[in-house]
Amino acid sequence: MRRIPVYLYAADAISRAGLASQLRPRPEVLLLDEADAARAAVAVVVSDTAGEETLRSLRSLRSRGVRRLVLVATHIDDAGLVAAVEAGVAGLVRRSEATPERLVSVIAAAESGDGSVPPDLLGRLLNQVGALQRSVLGPRGLTFSGLAEREIEVIRLVADGFDTAEIAEKLSYSQRTIKNVLHDVTSRLNLRNRSHAVAYALRNGLI
Repeated sequence: MRRIPVYLYAADAISRAGLASQLRPRPEVLLLDEADAARAAVAVVVSDTAGEETLRSLRSLRSRGVRRLVLVATHIDDAGLVAAVEAGVAGLVRRSEATPERLVSVIAAAESGDGSVPPDLLGRLLNQVGALQRSVLGPRGLTFSGLAEREIEVIRLVADGFDTAEIAEKLSYSQRTIKNVLHDVTSRLNLRNRSHAVAYALRNGLI
């Protein structure tokens, strides 16, 4: 069995020791020392809350090359929840629910690129995402894909086989505007051409 290299971080030694005692006997994980932290497939950070000090620790681990992060916290409010996700956390576990089985399950999910969040926290996170879309992105004509509604509309017509002149006529824009829209999209998202833009939109379920 391949063991997942895991680095544990906690501001206090007692918290780290407690978590280590739960994970060390598990054959699925291999606990790493501080010197080997950069080799970790997953870092587990233990904290009371997702406060600024914890967020700094999460960002520091990512800057050291650890791409998968799990946060074990006593309390997570809505602001801390969103901030933790923004800092790159893929798995969240409450301390009260941090059994060895649960920890290993979340670590394995994070290592494979999946997320793991308690159902009630996931609901709160989705509410926050919805509020952001409604109050911030929506009024600016933006979506979480990074594309504005007008850009999606133009790419949809490209996918339907229309050329620049036809798209301009359908949308009542100038051909120059259509060309600018497509240029902006391909440049901003590092896409090669119109076909690549269509493929991006399809992969992201936009058209």
